Amino acid sequence: MAGDRAMGFAAPVHRALCEPMLLAGAPRAIALVNGTLAAALGVGLRLWIVGLAVWLVGHGLAVWAARRDPQIFDVGRRHVRLPAYLEV
Repeated sequence: MAGDRAMGFAAPVHRALCEPMLLAGAPRAIALVNGTLAAALGVGLRLWIVGLAVWLVGHGLAVWAARRDPQIFDVGRRHVRLPAYLEV
């Protein structure tokens, strides 16, 4: 027997199953929403500088938040969706 493991009950877990899905350092969903908003401003309203600025600031903030805590956006989304049961 290999240490304290039971034979046949150990399975390797691929690294991609444990890490969050990031797109250029930001969470995938946030990066897509941010890029879509910036593209709508830049192409749709013809505000190229504003669209680029929105993308840079939004993506920078998303990357910074994801580096501090990769699940911050999931926790924030759950916090908004679920009601507070214990009021202080």
